Amino acid sequence: MKIAIAGYGLEGEANYRYWASDPTNEVTIVDQRQPDHDIPQFAKLFVGQDAFEHLDGFDMVIRTAGLPPSKIKTDGKIWSGTNEFFAQCPAPIIGVTGSKGKGTTASLIVAMFEASGKKVWLVGNIGIPAIDVLEQVGSEDIVVFELSSFQLWDLKRSPQTAVVLLIEPDHLNVHDGMDDYVNAKGSIRRYQGDNDICIYHPTNQYARHIVELSTAGKVQRYGVPDDGGVYERSGSFLQGNQVICSTSKLQLLGAHNVDNACAAITVARHYGLSIDAIERGLQSFTGLPHRLKFVREAHGVRYYDDSIATTPSSAIAALRSFNQSKVIILGGSSKGSDYSVLADELLDHSVHAILIGDVAAEIASECNKVGFKDYEIIDNATMPTIVGRASELASSGGVVLLSPSSASFGLFKDYADRGEQFIAAVNAL
Repeated sequence: MKIAIAGYGLEGEANYRYWASDPTNEVTIVDQRQPDHDIPQFAKLFVGQDAFEHLDGFDMVIRTAGLPPSKIKTDGKIWSGTNEFFAQCPAPIIGVTGSKGKGTTASLIVAMFEASGKKVWLVGNIGIPAIDVLEQVGSEDIVVFELSSFQLWDLKRSPQTAVVLLIEPDHLNVHDGMDDYVNAKGSIRRYQGDNDICIYHPTNQYARHIVELSTAGKVQRYGVPDDGGVYERSGSFLQGNQVICSTSKLQLLGAHNVDNACAAITVARHYGLSIDAIERGLQSFTGLPHRLKFVREAHGVRYYDDSIATTPSSAIAALRSFNQSKVIILGGSSKGSDYSVLADELLDHSVHAILIGDVAAEIASECNKVGFKDYEIIDNATMPTIVGRASELASSGGVVLLSPSSASFGLFKDYADRGEQFIAAVNAL
């Protein structure tokens, strides 16, 4: 088979390994730019700004996640590593999507299954290309797949268990508007069958829209008692009238993480996991990197790395996680977000905002509209300068939050690089 690997990043490398392992395939790497990492010896390579527009003659074009299907021009079949995994995986798949919280929710699910003694695989948007582990997955295992809109864009099968978290405007610099974004997310539900289940956010209109894309299977809200899902009340997780455990078992900050835990425990209960396994899973998971993670305390101020917060609502969730006075670092590059709600939220906190990056002026404009004046813009500053200024503004007993509400590009390589630079600057104080 003549195959084009469209896009050669981390996922593209995994796709190449998978399809090139069959000696009957003729595999060509195709990208708009010269890849910045090693190309396999003797691999065919086609590079050019219009490379994705000239793919006629290939039997199959394997799309990398961030490449819109509409950008590929071919007379062959457009496919992806995600599609291949779903088509070939012998184990049940729990798919998790949402604008924020999907990595944490997926990881909590994994922790509870591991505590129960089950073999479980965590793959997808969280950083492990699923196709790399496909041959190792057994029929008795469980796969937890964190699914971004990019992976779901052209997915032809839905997982047996779909988890739809809060959805808000995101990646609108890539998607053709909110309808395209939600429609892409909808593939997690669109192809479910009668024996499948969709567990979804109780109030989010976009999650409800996704649920309604199919009439098959069971649907169940989490976070409220009405549908039999898990919810929180008076410091406990409950299902119906049964207390599962105290919310103190959860090792994560913030009401948003209580919501994520409700979704994860609802999945665990659907699969019959014991309360003991749920408790041990909650206690064992202490959070993913760059997700409201404590860095250190210096001069009475606690510093938190929340670099993953690339939307306004995730920055709002971080603000609401602390009652103390705060300094928050906001800004970066645009993803098409609306910062008006974030500006309103700032009024409700004792907080000073440091604004950075391309969207600094846009955030400042929204702050001015609502009368929030306790901000300053730092242009072209390095992270040590930003952290140094934050430490000057912070009060003893307060917190400093890197929770940017924006993408990292322009100032940093990615959100992880931004977070690592923040950590290094804090440790250097």
